[in-house]
Amino acid sequence: MDKPTFDKSKLPSRHVSVGPERAPHRSYYYAMGLTAQQIGQPFVGVASCWNEAAPCNIALMRQAQAVKKGVAAAHGTPREFCTITVTDGIAMGHQGMKASLVSREVIADSVELTMRGHCYDGLVGLAGCDKSLPGMMMAMVRLNCPSIFIYGGSILPGIFRGRQVTIQDMFEAVGKHSAGLMSDEDLAEIEKVACPSAGSCGGQFTANTMATVAEAIGLALPYSCGAPAPYEVRDTFCYTAGEKVMELIARNIRPRDIVTRKALENAATVVAASGGSTNAALHLPAIAHEAGIKFDLFDVAEIFRRTPYIADLKPGGRYVAKDLFEAGGIPLLMKTLLDYGFLHGDCLTVTGRTMAENMAAVKWNPDQDVIRPADNPFTATGGVVGLKGNLAPEGAIVKVAGMTNLRFSGPARCFDNEEACFDAVSRKQYREGEVLVIRYEGPRGGPGMREMLATTAALYGQGMGDKVALITDGRFSGATRGFCIGHVGPEAQLGGPIGLLKDGDIITIDAVDGILSCNVSEAEFAERRKAWAPHPHGYNSGTLWKYAQQVGPAVNGAVTHPGGAAETMTYADV
Repeated sequence: MDKPTFDKSKLPSRHVSVGPERAPHRSYYYAMGLTAQQIGQPFVGVASCWNEAAPCNIALMRQAQAVKKGVAAAHGTPREFCTITVTDGIAMGHQGMKASLVSREVIADSVELTMRGHCYDGLVGLAGCDKSLPGMMMAMVRLNCPSIFIYGGSILPGIFRGRQVTIQDMFEAVGKHSAGLMSDEDLAEIEKVACPSAGSCGGQFTANTMATVAEAIGLALPYSCGAPAPYEVRDTFCYTAGEKVMELIARNIRPRDIVTRKALENAATVVAASGGSTNAALHLPAIAHEAGIKFDLFDVAEIFRRTPYIADLKPGGRYVAKDLFEAGGIPLLMKTLLDYGFLHGDCLTVTGRTMAENMAAVKWNPDQDVIRPADNPFTATGGVVGLKGNLAPEGAIVKVAGMTNLRFSGPARCFDNEEACFDAVSRKQYREGEVLVIRYEGPRGGPGMREMLATTAALYGQGMGDKVALITDGRFSGATRGFCIGHVGPEAQLGGPIGLLKDGDIITIDAVDGILSCNVSEAEFAERRKAWAPHPHGYNSGTLWKYAQQVGPAVNGAVTHPGGAAETMTYADV
């Protein structure tokens, strides 16, 4: 690549590398082996969520090295650093899950602080597990310095007795085991083969949903988010991202030039079309918030309502991320949506070109059945649906991909935490036709808004996934399937109607017309509220306490600060 011309007087790194007063700062760089030429080049933060917690993140350090080579080849100076990750598969089903959503904020905050403290000019962020993807993208939009997102890639599917399996099958195996439908030996066998490689969970669960979002919103290079973690082509994408971020610095193309209202609508469209995770309805408003754009749950739900569901991906379908990549990747999904008018083609991306320009060379692959053409969908309404009613004035969300019955009504069975419900399910102390209610698991009430995969998967494993429903002010994993409604707001801890329900109240769920209601009048709710008090969650110090003091409602993304609308100057302009 020809060496571009950079004016350091206009870049943040001038504060640590230019002028006689910065001689002490430069001495630190010399101590690390940098040359005068490298100190004079733009500094690029290479932020990785690498850790040894789970396979989702284990390949990120290797990929970061490829990014750094690309930055250096394009005459930049890479500076690698790591931030945290809480891996949902490990945190699931116990108190550790309270840390998951909180980690999204910590990731965004820690990347911001590292970039601010060291005055880096650009950012390439690598993420693997669920909350690390939106956390990294939130940091990019907040900082508004030239940035590119890299996904670490998905895991390869496991093979259990001739069929593909994912972590979804593992959680459902627990339910089968508790129901006597799987032996100890079978459980021991499947757990050894379900996760055969590095990479994030393989279905269209939260990690792959947000990876799809990264390409659709324009922060990731085309095809880069679809390649599985073990594929060597990942290093090529990473190297290219390192080169490309230098071009973005030279052209001063920033995340808020890319993450516009139209780009957010594109992102919501691919979530619905792919039958993606309900967690996207939490993360898209949070990313929008960093840009100062109002894009809440109801805005997301409106896009979902008018988007066709066209991807045959797990948990509702047959295929995993590897299959989608080999069929044509995320651009194949986006191309048919663009061709039939469901995407905005004029949105700028990190390639420096528009979405339509990126898609111009993408050709439809008629020899695959992972993605249907957008004019021949599985259903005309997206795989995720927003709900509202007297039980959810601030909305709720349900994933309907792969479901046939979209309406359910039954008596409430109330539990004040996930453990109580999971215990009842494990003991089969519930009845067909009931609506299980898990409350006080919202952003404040949890605190931390836990996912309920252990409970929902146990229900499915027992063969009851379509015979009961479950609603919560908490969240669901992207691997959840069945009639499971999350993000019910206002949450119970704030006196929302879900906290005022009693056993036997009749709850009606209508995913066709978008309604979540119960047979309790406003007068009765008002009477019950007189005897209601917030639930003591027991976290009176530390990170979870701080989060509970700051976090806002799920409808706005469960964010913890005023966002881009309140800014007077972004980091990149300091």
